[in-house]
Amino acid sequence: SGGGGARDAWLRTPLAPSEMITAQSALPEREAQESSTTDEDLAGRRAANGSSERGGAVSTPDYGEKKLPQALIIGVKKGGTRALLEAIRVHPDVRAVGVEPHFFDRNYEKGLEWYRNVMPKTLDGQITMEKTPSYFVTNEAPKRIHSMAKDIKLIVVVRNPVTRAISDYTQTLSKKPEIPTFEVLAFKNRTLGLIDASWSAIRIGIYALHLENWLQYFPLSQILFVSGERLIVDPAGEMAKVQDFLGLKRVVTEKHFYFNKTKGFPCLKKPEDSSAPRCLGKSKGRTHPRIDPDVIHRLRKFYKPFNMMFYQMTGQDFQWEQEEGDK
Repeated sequence: SGGGGARDAWLRTPLAPSEMITAQSALPEREAQESSTTDEDLAGRRAANGSSERGGAVSTPDYGEKKLPQALIIGVKKGGTRALLEAIRVHPDVRAVGVEPHFFDRNYEKGLEWYRNVMPKTLDGQITMEKTPSYFVTNEAPKRIHSMAKDIKLIVVVRNPVTRAISDYTQTLSKKPEIPTFEVLAFKNRTLGLIDASWSAIRIGIYALHLENWLQYFPLSQILFVSGERLIVDPAGEMAKVQDFLGLKRVVTEKHFYFNKTKGFPCLKKPEDSSAPRCLGKSKGRTHPRIDPDVIHRLRKFYKPFNMMFYQMTGQDFQWEQEEGDK
């Protein structure tokens, strides 16, 4: 593809002399990505919810067959993928894996039969899905997914990359309190203002760069971009788009959501039982550490040309530049 030159050009966009980066610095050897939801979260939720974890409408059938997925949530980490997965699992025509299989990045050598076996059983007319947010930033993933099913539907949940980076750091900090501060990790040289684009928390948010890789294998019509911000303020509206994209009847609607003021995002509930909203685990809605406003300003400046290119590529303006402050 002739996209490599364009990619290099974006990476050399003159943000400021001190913030120049090169393709080499933005594309280091891919490091292992953390799962966006821990196994402890899922185990705790299963214990709390018993067999009704999927909202009752899609209890596990004892019959049917395991199929390779027809749709994937491929990214991005800390964008809202768990919230989206839990919401779409309420739909009776969707069956999804709760844990992240990481097939196309970590377990590919195990083969498609292993992958199929990870999937839940489905009946005719039901869609099989899984979500692994690190697929979006894995160079090999688009080709591997295309070789499995070139007509598969792909969903990417994106979020203001500055907020996403801080959320990513917050998650890591909760597991490794000894790591350096966000400000230290974000810069190669703080005095010169040189952003370290090799740090995964920064690199994941260069969405245009990663999307270019996917567009070599899939048309835009097979990719749905969901706004992580709108998923919080208007979950029903975003879920309507997801259901339309998947060719499903709009079953998941505003009556399935309840806004949790403590966590700051919507929780799922059964429409007939408003007393029992089902919220995401303790790893969601963490309080972010305070970040130096100058660092946030520099990061916004760093991301702006990449955001503009992403808007151009997707035909959608996510309005991240219009936000006055990041949490």
